[in-house]
This record gives sequence, C-alpha cells and structure tokens, in this order.
Amino acid sequence: MRYEPDINHQIWQVVAAIPRGKVATYGSIASKAGLGHAARRVGLALRLLPEASLVPWHRVINARGQLSLSNRRAAQAAQRTRLEAEGIVFRANNSIDLKRYGW
Repeated sequence: MRYEPDINHQIWQVVAAIPRGKVATYGSIASKAGLGHAARRVGLALRLLPEASLVPWHRVINARGQLSLSNRRAAQAAQRTRLEAEGIVFRANNSIDLKRYGW
C-alpha cells in the first residue's frame, strides 16, 4: 500500500476516539478506518505522527494484547507507563486482557 496522507488522518481520527483506559488493536483500527485488514498501514500512520501530537498512540496494541514496540525499548516503556497511568493492568506475561480493556 502506498503512502497517502489522507489515510493517516483517517487512522489518527479513529485512534483519537479510543477512550482513556481502553486499548484497540492495529487490526481493529484498520477496520474502523475503513481499511479492511490493513493493520500494518495503521502502524505506519502511527510512526508518522508528529512528535507533539495529542493522538493517544499508546492505546494501540497488537492482536495478542501485547505492546509491539519491542525494537524501541524507550517507546515501549513510555507506552506501558501511559497505559498503566490510565488504569490498565498488565498480566504476568506482559499482555493486556482485551476482553476487559478492549474498545
């Protein structure tokens, strides 16, 4: 899929709607943005967020209920800290209960 700024804005609007204390998967964001199963495109849009953006990128996790920023430890730590500050509890295996916290 090629880079299209309008799609980024579409994705960012969906992510901005995730309520505090809830999470959504990359795939569910793609679906709600009308992109079918384009979960990877959601990841690209989130990587392209302006640094000062207020879009709650930290509320987007993978389908296994885990954080997906494993190659960027500082970002992953920031994501976990933000989620915990919103009341989200991680399981012993570092995953999030999507039935409880899913949007």
